Amino acid sequence: MEITSLVTGGAGFIGSHVTNHLIGLGHNVIVLDNLSGGVKKNVHPSAKLYVGSINDESLVNELFEKHKFTYVYHLAAYAAEGLSHFIRRFNYENNLMGSINLINASVNHEVKCFVFTSSIAVYGTNTLPMKESNTPQPEDPYGIAKYAIEMDLQNAHDMFGLDYIIFRPHNVYGSNQNIADKYRNVIGIFMNQILAKQPLTIFGDGQQSRSFTYIDDVAPYISNSVYVQKAINQIFNIGNDSVHTVQELAEAVNDAMETKIEINKLEQRKEVLHAYADHSMFKEIFKPKQFTSLHEGLSKIANWVRTNGHQPSQKFENIEITKNLPNSWNHS
Repeated sequence: MEITSLVTGGAGFIGSHVTNHLIGLGHNVIVLDNLSGGVKKNVHPSAKLYVGSINDESLVNELFEKHKFTYVYHLAAYAAEGLSHFIRRFNYENNLMGSINLINASVNHEVKCFVFTSSIAVYGTNTLPMKESNTPQPEDPYGIAKYAIEMDLQNAHDMFGLDYIIFRPHNVYGSNQNIADKYRNVIGIFMNQILAKQPLTIFGDGQQSRSFTYIDDVAPYISNSVYVQKAINQIFNIGNDSVHTVQELAEAVNDAMETKIEINKLEQRKEVLHAYADHSMFKEIFKPKQFTSLHEGLSKIANWVRTNGHQPSQKFENIEITKNLPNSWNHS
């Protein structure tokens, strides 16, 4: 039986890697991406790309009608967590309402399973390490939108029988990452600054702690999840167990890039200071191999970044609220 899967955001970072793995699994893959953060060259040549938005309800319905998707892998999002405070309408329109178009179409066209990449941002400041059993309390509009989609998927399952799998990845990095976006993906930001011979910028004292996860430790499991029966209608944290401060990360990035670029501390912004997760549930169900160390992962992305070169930083042009906007983001 032919399996046709939709990958939203398939020209972007995680989405392109998921697409590659699905092709390897024998899926016929349709990619929907508006190319706001992704690029055509990221899309596997065997996949069919539609350039368009998940906000375009008529296009979404047209694709579902034409291709009769077996599975939906929803990875399209603008994942600038810190910036989401200042682009609230944009955040909810693109990250929440676009997702509802996909969920509606999945119910109406009897999709077998809807795989959604949520975020550790749903937890907010919470008991550490964060577990799936913790009550989410997101502290920014990005996390709020992700949690709302999670709840809507659970409701769609209860009401209409739409099966789902939800992953909460965190701080994923690797090839195909958009290093030109200065609002998200700290490893890409650091490496792009190094290529431009600019100081590495850290908000606050750099003692914020995170787990950083290499793409190959995430994408294969997301892709294969629909075949893991115990994963159906479950939520999983997915990522590395090792915890590092942002200061340690900056030093490790310097090492990986074989540089000694200075670190510049900026004013503290509003953000969750410590965010790392427990992955016991994921390990029990998916039985992953050993995860990539930060040293090994940074070495791999450093090689990719050097090959692709510096990318001019992109400015977000439609800031909706300027009050309390960090000075380094204020380009009015």
